[in-house]
Amino acid sequence: MASSRALLFTLLGEFVLPSGGSAWTSAFIDAFARLGVAEKAARQALARTAADGWIEPERHGRRTQWRLTEAGRRLLTDGTERIYAFTGAQRDWDGTWLLVLARVPETDRAARHLLRTRLSWAGLGTPAPGIFITTYPERQGEVDHILQHAGVAGAQIFRATHHGGGSLQTLIAQAWDLPAIERGYEEFIATFDAADAADPLARLTELVHAWRHFPAIDPGLPAELLPAGWRGERAAALFADRHTRWSAAAHAGWQAANWTPQPA
Repeated sequence: MASSRALLFTLLGEFVLPSGGSAWTSAFIDAFARLGVAEKAARQALARTAADGWIEPERHGRRTQWRLTEAGRRLLTDGTERIYAFTGAQRDWDGTWLLVLARVPETDRAARHLLRTRLSWAGLGTPAPGIFITTYPERQGEVDHILQHAGVAGAQIFRATHHGGGSLQTLIAQAWDLPAIERGYEEFIATFDAADAADPLARLTELVHAWRHFPAIDPGLPAELLPAGWRGERAAALFADRHTRWSAAAHAGWQAANWTPQPA
């Protein structure tokens, strides 16, 4: 089962961000209960997320309303844009790669982890230590920001095209585990292929929570670089369809839970 804190970020991005940026404790507890998460775990997730500066509490008598901070808004806005726009494959690629050479000392594990995690979210893979590649050269500005934030000095960035030598398929296999990603897509399709949703709020949350994982691991390569029958586009179409089917009822359920707060 997903952690309560991870589910909280899904609830914040799907329901709280587009509906004014705040919600009562009771609304979160209701949503978590639908997802099988106990009230204690829900309250702990709220407290820990507030301690990290993404949300902040406002007391209204005996009730508490949680409001996104400016940092929380930026984080969720950036994340939801990438999550909802992700289609599993790149279109109209002109053959240009973005190539980044960035070395971080082995002793600086925090910077190494931050660099790899953030560049992976931006779609970059690592075919060899210190080398990062992507088929999205327009993300150079994002890469510059990541390198600066990670404190990486002396990195080199190139725009390049492949002119021979080893095969691109070998390079791709070294940079990304496409078979594992495709297995994830197959599991996603099997999980959400049924169109029925007895509880749209819970089902939509589960859908978005499962989908948000893919932009962090799938580089969104162009079709010509993907295996035949790639399941990413099928999964993206399924996500869009189910999100459309369940969204109105799910958001109505959230508004009902958040409209009249109970003591919390």
